[in-house]
Amino acid sequence: MATSVSTVKTDHANRYLQQLCKHWSHRFSVEFDATAGKVPFSPENSLDLVAEPGVLVMTLTVEKPEDVERMQNVVADHLKRFAFREELDIAWIAGAAGI
Repeated sequence: MATSVSTVKTDHANRYLQQLCKHWSHRFSVEFDATAGKVPFSPENSLDLVAEPGVLVMTLTVEKPEDVERMQNVVADHLKRFAFREELDIAWIAGAAGI
């Protein structure tokens, strides 16, 4: 199991968290509120989101290490689409612990 975390600076963390969760709720059993969410892509792969003042913390858990980069790109691409009005720095850190 591989875990990676991205702490994205944004004043719109709550908005992006909810947009990502609503978007994926059409395909997955997503759970979320204004400050936290979980997207279970499969029993083995998931995304946890936490909105704190000024940051969106994304923790990605992937079963197969060879799938980590692809899943990171999927999450980052979706976030960038929702955040097209601002330039986000989405950098993943392997094995890091989220908030």
